[in-house]
Amino acid sequence: MHVKKGDKVMVISGKDKGKSGVILAAYPKQERVLVEGVNIVKKHAKPSNLNPQGGILSQEAPIHVSNVMPVDPKSGEPTRVGYQTVDGKKVRVAKKSGESLDK
Repeated sequence: MHVKKGDKVMVISGKDKGKSGVILAAYPKQERVLVEGVNIVKKHAKPSNLNPQGGILSQEAPIHVSNVMPVDPKSGEPTRVGYQTVDGKKVRVAKKSGESLDK
């Protein structure tokens, strides 16, 4: 996948187009990512020891990885990802500015 946990991404299609957030979790086998504040769904919860009241909870749901793009660290705009070898390691690079996306 071109993104990973902790990356700042922007949603480029779907109902949350234009929103941005940090990736909380990545699910490579399903090709999905969980982005904070994006794709909020309502979940009906039965009362339990953890949640004695029960009720309707709002939480994020995973979205397809093709609907997000990493944000360029220099300009703050969405960018495609390129790869370079630096000191024998493969590093992700923003196509727009050439800045490294890996910390």
